Amino acid sequence: MQETIHKGESRIHLNIGKLIHSPTLKTVLMVEAALRNSDGPISMEGLKRIMPKKIMDQSLRLILSYLDSKGSILVGPKGISWIANDSPKFLKMIKKAKVIEA
Repeated sequence: MQETIHKGESRIHLNIGKLIHSPTLKTVLMVEAALRNSDGPISMEGLKRIMPKKIMDQSLRLILSYLDSKGSILVGPKGISWIANDSPKFLKMIKKAKVIEA
């Protein structure tokens, strides 16, 4: 069973025939940190290279699929970019913002 997640123009091919094992929370957090700290879009191979520990391709694809569905990353033609903004200043500004009706 091969599964592909479509979100706009981006695609993450899971290539999952049979799930060997699920990634741990530690692995998910490690991938999130690597994406947050990257300077710009990064390819999957580039992401694997900057990881402090080796990660299975299947686990990485599953994590990226999860982060994409959560809206934390954007997968584009140039690579994967972190787009989530958890800054308290930003969230406070959003709460105080006025809605302009057109």
